[in-house]
Amino acid sequence: MWYVGKTAPGAAAASLRLTAALRRLHAGARTAGAAAGTSSSRGSTDAAGRPEPHWTPPSSPRRRSRQQEQQRTSVDFEETREAYRSKDSLELLRSLVVFKLCSYDVLVDRNKEIMDLGKKVLGQRAFEQFMKMTFYGQFVAGEDHRAIRPLLQKNQAFGVGSVLDYSVEEDVDPEETQGDHPEESKAHARFGERRGGASEAASYLYADEAKCDRHVETFLKCIRASGGGAMEGFSAIKMTALGRPQFLLRLSEVLLKWRRFFTFLAAQQGNGDKEALEQKLELKLLQEFLTRLGAKGDLHGWFTDRMHHSSGTIDMLDWDSLIDNRANTSDLLLVPDVRIGALVPLLENFTAEDENQMKRILQRMDVLAKHAEEHGVSLMVDAEQTYLQPAISCLTLEMQKIYNRRKPLILNTYQCYLKEAYDNVTLDLERSRREGWCFGAKLVRGAYMHQERERAGEMGYEDPINPDYESTNRMYHRCLDHVLEEIALSRKANVMVASHNEDTVRHTLRRMNELGLAPTENRVSFGQLLGMCDQISFPLGQAGYPVYKYVPYGPVNEVMPYLSRRAQENRGFMKGAEHERQLLLRELKRRLASGEIFHRPVF
Repeated sequence: MWYVGKTAPGAAAASLRLTAALRRLHAGARTAGAAAGTSSSRGSTDAAGRPEPHWTPPSSPRRRSRQQEQQRTSVDFEETREAYRSKDSLELLRSLVVFKLCSYDVLVDRNKEIMDLGKKVLGQRAFEQFMKMTFYGQFVAGEDHRAIRPLLQKNQAFGVGSVLDYSVEEDVDPEETQGDHPEESKAHARFGERRGGASEAASYLYADEAKCDRHVETFLKCIRASGGGAMEGFSAIKMTALGRPQFLLRLSEVLLKWRRFFTFLAAQQGNGDKEALEQKLELKLLQEFLTRLGAKGDLHGWFTDRMHHSSGTIDMLDWDSLIDNRANTSDLLLVPDVRIGALVPLLENFTAEDENQMKRILQRMDVLAKHAEEHGVSLMVDAEQTYLQPAISCLTLEMQKIYNRRKPLILNTYQCYLKEAYDNVTLDLERSRREGWCFGAKLVRGAYMHQERERAGEMGYEDPINPDYESTNRMYHRCLDHVLEEIALSRKANVMVASHNEDTVRHTLRRMNELGLAPTENRVSFGQLLGMCDQISFPLGQAGYPVYKYVPYGPVNEVMPYLSRRAQENRGFMKGAEHERQLLLRELKRRLASGEIFHRPVF
């Protein structure tokens, strides 16, 4: 059970001050546009609780013209000659071999041991050369931003842009996942504690602030390399490279518990079975409920004094503002400590260093965002592990509020294999409407499925992953449709459909036709990993759709952990890539029969 009460002595000094910190960081830097008024959300339910049909805008003459133009654009994902026109025959042969090797579980499961053995047998130099001829050459563009330029130029000549990704990942030190009080995880498991086992999903650990500053310099080089091309540039950044992951873990737990507490209170008022954005709390009932439980403080008055409407209810976005505006109120989140049988501040374990960590992360993001704005590049904040993601999304939203006023400069990533993906998308999109900024999203299915499920079982919280691949597909399409409808309505949102699933790409093209969204508007783009699904990427690019390859780069030794993780993440895709292997083989046979086996790309 959670309560809201008066501030404990000294607790305010340890509180999160997201809004205040950002205000200090950007004081005098820019004047924010007027926030848009609250609008009703779509994706709602009917009286029986069923999802309402997708909204389709009326067809104006202009929209019909765009629709007719797009319907004339044909995309054939089976035409191998066009799909692989940018590849020579050795590249096709390498793809065939690599995809086949990646389909064997034993090679994927023991890839680290095999690579270590390879270094011992071949020696460092020969091993690196072998990797460049095989796995590294297939999935990585080069060692630095200069070495990758020829590949970027070649892809762009064939209609495919790039999302540059310096493959830096940080995770939580295993010793830190236990926290200051190991018993906390058991005591608060109901509200979603996700500590433990955190060392499995990535390869680098937080070292010091100087290392984070070096990461910023690397990201700045990515941004500069991404700008200046004929296509809009994208650069990927990882929040865990900009600060201490332990801080992100602690902040994530606070945000997750606060959301779970709202859901609990909504259930007490009979609204627990509704979508997150549709859940409401009656303020009077809430105040009475909390007062009976012994809480102090005028929560009803705090909300009604600051809200511009008098409906007497609040939703989850209003509820979140209690954390965002903590510096301006004496109310504080309290949680019962089962060990001592008393209420304690939720944030009592936050320190001055935590606040400094938050400020430093925001400052580094601010530097990157300004640089991206100057070079005409959009920033894509990668999704990471679920126990870090709430904090990553929270900080990303704060930066979007500042930099997405005119266009979606910063895109957040949504993992649709999560059960709460639709709630996250709808809440953030509604937040953008109310605050008057442009929504930007990259939709992915997600990774770390097996690790997340094992962790949920070990820590005793609900499995956050959809039960099967088909339910993840439905979630992906549901989130995608919601964003596409917003784009059609307001033209103030962008989405990247980051998917290797051909059915999802076809679904997107069909919905764009129905909603009158032309590819030339650059509101909807597509993304695939370098070295995968060229039969989707290049036909889309040649048909005029904005499409991008996610391009990692870095020295061979430093990128090995990235390749290892990608092998684990995409094991299902690689095992099911039989269709892509057939297309590659078909093209090689065609070239052999037609005398084009020595084909060299011309651009």
